[in-house]
Amino acid sequence: MNGYTGKILKVDLTHKTLAIEEPDELFYRRYVGGAGWVAYYLLKDVPAGADPLGPENVLIFAGGPMTGVPVAGAGRSVVGAKSPLTGGYGEADVGGFFGAEMRRAGFDAVVVYGKAETPVYLWLHEGEAELRPAGHLWGMTTADCQETVRAEVGEKMARLALIGPAGEKLVRYACVINDLKHAAGRTGMGAVMGSKNLKCVVARGKTPVPVADDAGVKALSAYMRDNWKEMAWNMHLMGTPGGLTGLSARGALPTRNFQDGQFEGADKIGGEAMNETVLIERGGCFACPIRCKRVVKVDDHDYQVSPIYGGPEYETLGAFGSNCGVDDLRAVCKANEICNAYGLDTISTGMAVSFAMECFENGLLAPEDTGGLDLHFGNGAAMVALTQQIADRIGLGDLLAEGTDHAAAQIGNGAEMFAINVKGQPYPMHECRTRHGQALGYAVSPTGADHMHNFWDEGLAREPVGEGMRALGIYTAVPTTELNAAKVHAYTVTVNGQWLSNMIGHCMFVPWSREQLVELIRTITGWKTNLWELLKSAERSVTMMRVFNMREGITRADDVLPKRMATHHVRGTLNEMPVKPEVLDEAVGLFYGMMGWDTETGAPTRAKLAELDIAWVGAG
Repeated sequence: MNGYTGKILKVDLTHKTLAIEEPDELFYRRYVGGAGWVAYYLLKDVPAGADPLGPENVLIFAGGPMTGVPVAGAGRSVVGAKSPLTGGYGEADVGGFFGAEMRRAGFDAVVVYGKAETPVYLWLHEGEAELRPAGHLWGMTTADCQETVRAEVGEKMARLALIGPAGEKLVRYACVINDLKHAAGRTGMGAVMGSKNLKCVVARGKTPVPVADDAGVKALSAYMRDNWKEMAWNMHLMGTPGGLTGLSARGALPTRNFQDGQFEGADKIGGEAMNETVLIERGGCFACPIRCKRVVKVDDHDYQVSPIYGGPEYETLGAFGSNCGVDDLRAVCKANEICNAYGLDTISTGMAVSFAMECFENGLLAPEDTGGLDLHFGNGAAMVALTQQIADRIGLGDLLAEGTDHAAAQIGNGAEMFAINVKGQPYPMHECRTRHGQALGYAVSPTGADHMHNFWDEGLAREPVGEGMRALGIYTAVPTTELNAAKVHAYTVTVNGQWLSNMIGHCMFVPWSREQLVELIRTITGWKTNLWELLKSAERSVTMMRVFNMREGITRADDVLPKRMATHHVRGTLNEMPVKPEVLDEAVGLFYGMMGWDTETGAPTRAKLAELDIAWVGAG
């Protein structure tokens, strides 16, 4: 079978058993990989109402057909489970090297059941798998764990997907860290891993992923190798932080817990400032020439930050920087290091700190509640200290570790207004009051607010609409802050392309065209596929996610935005427009209809399930 190893490893931690499933080709073609397999196994194997932190939850590590094939952007994989943060579909996407190494070790995916009686880790190598004791690793930071495990397995180049102390302590937005620098950040997958007493999955393999057309793959790989500089040089030079100052100038940079869109200290924390001060090198992912990752070092009287943990991405700079009112780049780098060492989602952690800061400034938290921390916006030292409290689950950090929805309910007195979440998941650093299609994406996302499977309104704002949109049947330009039927249609069509990337193992920062991606899948797998079939596979997966969420009690009432999105920025407006709840609600109904779901409830119809060849999901 080309494009796949043909093996999915089933790990039962409760009974200490390992088994290999060898699906048929139609399984691979229907569900493709990545997010598609997460949705499949959650529906098949997780009982309705299961505790996300209980042994009945299932944890899935999955690559796609591109993962581990030596072409640019093929380092992506996913981690999925029922989310302890939202109670629904959970998935986090991640780059680096682990996904590629897992596939080269002989496994397309690893599906983990049950709970180990004592801590363990899983060792994958050349088609073999074994569970090993990890009691001595429990409590270690990610760097100490990686160093110890590599020595134990005798492989300096072994790749690890692992948790730190935050995952062990079940912080509900703990993440899974790959290679110390790459985070499967969202929805709390690290807490699920910790709940199973699974410290890490270790992979080392030297067997290439089989491909149908080796010459065709090499030709495509050579194209991107030879042309990426013309298309993506700025991503190499500046990385994701390169857009921060521009967003602030446009009024679209989340500032002081999304109260504002412009940050007066943006030029001190953006990509330019990073390049001139703390950046020491650029890192990358498997087989990718772009090398967009930041690697930083700080060593002064206030902060010491090690380059082994990489450096902050745009999301981290926004979450700990502008959104906390902090313009000290060193402090942001330190918070990033804590998150990578202890295994925390930088977005959710930064949002928890900014939530606490707004509560503090409004008198809902006092110094006696914060352990003496002065949590005014802009206090970088307090931001770093509270991040460490969350990682350690001590003081106020223990409350915030349960998520800001929970913390707001405990604090009361209107604190709910300061929790900027969808379905319990905090916003990423993208201001949807400047992009109303993105606002719809946040509302209907199966994982809660997320930017990795969303819509970017700028692409539809220009007249005439670009050829890439027209090729999908989208012809009408719509302003960024308008949400009409044409915008809903554009979101519905294009978001399937975003989900497709999360299924095939493709990085959105590598500028493959749609046609090239289709050709990559054809040359890798040998399928005579086309864009229609691949987008249908993405629609199939999203529909399965919807069924799972509805089974777990998530309804149309949860497809809403936080109240703050219906208000203006407090310090003047610039390019932003409140998202009217009634307009959003109408758009949600239109989206349901365009997806073939019931327009009132969002339940996928029997006809849609049959069309997508997943009628079985309605039976469960």
